[in-house]
Amino acid sequence: MKLKTYTYSELSDQEKKKICSDRYRNNLTEKEKMEQVQTILDQVKKEGDQVLLNLARKFDRIDLESIQLDSEEFDSLAEKLSPYEKEAIDLAYENIYKFHAQQAKAVGKINTSLGVECWKEYRPIDPIGIYIPGGTAPLLSTFLMLGIPAKLAGVNHIVVCTPAQKGAYKIHPALAYIARKLGILKIFLVGGAQAIGAMAYGTQSISKVHKIFGPGNTYVTLAKQWVQMNTPTAIDMPAGPSEVLILADQGSNLDFVASDLLAQAEHGTDSQVVLVVNSKNWLENLEAVLEKQLETLPRKTIALEALRNSFCILVDDMLQGIEFSNLYAPEHLILSLESFDSLIPFIQSAGSVFLGPFSPESAGDYASGTNHTLPTSGFAQMYSGVSLESFLKNISFQYINQEGIKHLAPTVITLAKMEGLDAHARSAAIRIQSLS
Repeated sequence: MKLKTYTYSELSDQEKKKICSDRYRNNLTEKEKMEQVQTILDQVKKEGDQVLLNLARKFDRIDLESIQLDSEEFDSLAEKLSPYEKEAIDLAYENIYKFHAQQAKAVGKINTSLGVECWKEYRPIDPIGIYIPGGTAPLLSTFLMLGIPAKLAGVNHIVVCTPAQKGAYKIHPALAYIARKLGILKIFLVGGAQAIGAMAYGTQSISKVHKIFGPGNTYVTLAKQWVQMNTPTAIDMPAGPSEVLILADQGSNLDFVASDLLAQAEHGTDSQVVLVVNSKNWLENLEAVLEKQLETLPRKTIALEALRNSFCILVDDMLQGIEFSNLYAPEHLILSLESFDSLIPFIQSAGSVFLGPFSPESAGDYASGTNHTLPTSGFAQMYSGVSLESFLKNISFQYINQEGIKHLAPTVITLAKMEGLDAHARSAAIRIQSLS
């Protein structure tokens, strides 16, 4: 498997930026995709549940009598899992819970000046919506990653949407098992941009939410961005097709790196994998190993398409590699190196970082404890991954006593008059007058 390869030192700044920005490859332009998304969102807003059933038939090729799956069906579905599968979910649940529980913040009161006390308190964003992708793979891990911190934050009303599955079960039994653990009573069988619209606008069955969480394909991401701009609905971040950037050198394990590249590539045809390495000979050996591992991969066709849209960067050293990584701002960054400590301070933009040869991205995807809902497409330059705080809003408070207003009022009055806002100045002055 030959990877498209660039030599970093030979690229102009403009070429580097183009490589980083050219994430999505599709026959449709961004404008055409957005037009399709807007059409779907408009239909959902006008027609509600019925259009959701129609679109399930059109896109998912499945006929549904109802878009709602109730808790009564969860028990029988959950029992389809083996004890070993339940144990795996339980351990992942425990680790994710521990990591996010530690993020709870104790907020103290601060006396900013004499007689002036300020503080902030957190409140849950409620209700929220969770989107669980299920197109080519039901991402049960996303349910854990979003449901656990939502519950820890104190969110009471959680709307869960995921595409209906063909076959014996409408959803993967693991989703039912996780719903039971989280105390969630309903799952809505809705996928794609229409699920985002349903949670943003509300339908006959689905409640409107204040904030939508969850990754998805290009259409889901565009729908999230559109509703954030055009409705009173927030989103976690633009989390589109998944991506990884791996830094490797002559000492990196070929099998490990090949497996990490393929783990990302099998997500979907629009995923992107980037390899940054300082040895051309090592790269040639890696391509042979990659070819060998591809042959035994059940999702080989998907991975191959993703690899065709991916690339390698040849660098002089690892600091140059980090320089490119910061420009690319990957969702996942793997330092598949024995020595990585000295590079950590130079990492400026990445969703989640995996250090050393024994830290595969799949560990973070499932069970190490960190969250896998992360910014893609360069948005790691300005967004963070999901955390407990993502489900909270903070409210600032201040209490000012008589001594405090005497001390603060002259400053307030002066600044208000400088801005030409006399009523602001009067609101402070009138209190001083009352005290004298």
